[in-house]
Amino acid sequence: MRLDHPIGLRDLKAMPEQSTLWDGGNAGLPGFGARRQKGAAVAFILLYRTAEGRKRFHTIGRWGPLTPDDARQMAKTIGAKVIGGADPAAQKLETRRAMTVKELCERYLADAEAGKLLTRKGISKKASTLATDRSRIAAHILPKLGHLKVKAVKRADVQGFMEDIAAGKESRRVKLDKPRAVSNIRGGKGAASRTIGLLGAIFTYAERRDLITANPVRGVTRFADGQRSRRLSDAEYADLGKALTAAAQPPAPRQPGAPARSAPWPAAVAAMRFLALTGWRSGEALTLTWGMIDLPRRTARLPDSKTGESIRPLSAAACDVLRAQSPGKPDALVFPPVRGEGTMTGFPGMFERIAKLGNLPPNITPHVLRHSFVSLGNDLGYTEATIGMLVGHKGSGSTTRGYIHLGDALTAAADRIAATITRKMAGEAAADVVQGPRQPQRKTRA
Repeated sequence: MRLDHPIGLRDLKAMPEQSTLWDGGNAGLPGFGARRQKGAAVAFILLYRTAEGRKRFHTIGRWGPLTPDDARQMAKTIGAKVIGGADPAAQKLETRRAMTVKELCERYLADAEAGKLLTRKGISKKASTLATDRSRIAAHILPKLGHLKVKAVKRADVQGFMEDIAAGKESRRVKLDKPRAVSNIRGGKGAASRTIGLLGAIFTYAERRDLITANPVRGVTRFADGQRSRRLSDAEYADLGKALTAAAQPPAPRQPGAPARSAPWPAAVAAMRFLALTGWRSGEALTLTWGMIDLPRRTARLPDSKTGESIRPLSAAACDVLRAQSPGKPDALVFPPVRGEGTMTGFPGMFERIAKLGNLPPNITPHVLRHSFVSLGNDLGYTEATIGMLVGHKGSGSTTRGYIHLGDALTAAADRIAATITRKMAGEAAADVVQGPRQPQRKTRA
């Protein structure tokens, strides 16, 4: 309905549902109107034609926050832009339909799973890496940034996001699909740095596909991850030994009125000891199957480690841990979960529980055991190449190098480091260490 005067408050108050009023009279603005659909809300609109002759309806805003005069003035400004060739209705629709961070993450993961995203080594991301990416996206990125439009994310948003994770503001417990399973989402500087690293990769992916023109993560300085320089002291090695010994014991009889307590899962105790004696990544130990192990030759072939296929020498102490697990079928896990199929997903929690038995600090993690093994190997005078072959560092654990170099020297190195760790866990900080097989039988002070 076109009025014979400009739209006023009295007109708006009298509007029925499913009606539209248009400005009229000499003071009215052509194309400016008000629309009421269902409910009491009334929106101001502008009808215009694009440079191509297309008719467009553009919603300016709602009556209440805007008066008719305010909306009419905004319509004049928009009309001037239309004369200049702009199409505000189309731009608004494009913004509304623009990809969100959640949608970008879904597309990134889909392409990664399809093998379309290559690492710096030119290979597809491994399943274990993708699982970690999914976890970080679900735990940190989606709750905080998922609703934002990709093009709207600014460097300040990323900076604040990182600082919130570092401060622990995103820490919470999340119930998982499995019965009684929960995920403890923690913050900290390490978690913040690794999450920002992933977010930067996701936005780089968007940039390369012309979804954005600039990566908002670029230029954000991440926190240093101090966890990687953490190693066990002699006293902590002794406490670790006490913890593993205590965890292997049956639970003490329950006192009347006290809550029932069960012993840690034996396979988790064995896996924790194995990690301490080998310096392996926890994921490598938890996915280890009997078909990957050659106990007579004291070697393990990992077909899909973080650095590709890798052959590792095994110390006598590590082999003892494996034999105690009662070897099974080739496809059976060496360190199986308490129940069900798959790997031991509850290992992080059991690791913490075992560590508490020795009063170890909460920052002792499986990676600290790995770094401690590497550091101890360096203390004993072994080269980076030798240590790298033992723990599967990048460039050191290829199949070809494994066939060439696996032998008495590497096995002896594995024996010596593991024997030193065993003695430290027994409380002998400066223990005599026996050389490996076929080596001169001399004693060395650790």
